[in-house]
Amino acid sequence: MSDNTIKTYQEFYQFYLKEHKNKVSRILHFVGTLLVFILVVLGVISQWTWHWVFVPLVGYGFAWVGHAFFEKNKPATFQYPVWSLLSDFKLFFEILFRKRSFNSEED
Repeated sequence: MSDNTIKTYQEFYQFYLKEHKNKVSRILHFVGTLLVFILVVLGVISQWTWHWVFVPLVGYGFAWVGHAFFEKNKPATFQYPVWSLLSDFKLFFEILFRKRSFNSEED
């Protein structure tokens, strides 16, 4: 499936999983997403105003390192920003609740 033929979120998520097969990349995505949640909670609790700058830097930083050095592909964020963000969260929770693994071959 070519990414420019994607019409539904279901199709996109299958594409997303193919673009996130590398174990280290999945770990980096998971850690980045976890840190985003931690930053958001800490920010709300402590009423930080400047910390919001770090949320996308941390989230995207970890993910883009995974794509650049381990997946060796271009993040889908550029073409499908909303679906990509939703998929980051979906994969995070699937791994957290053991519906998927860091090792994509175990999925």
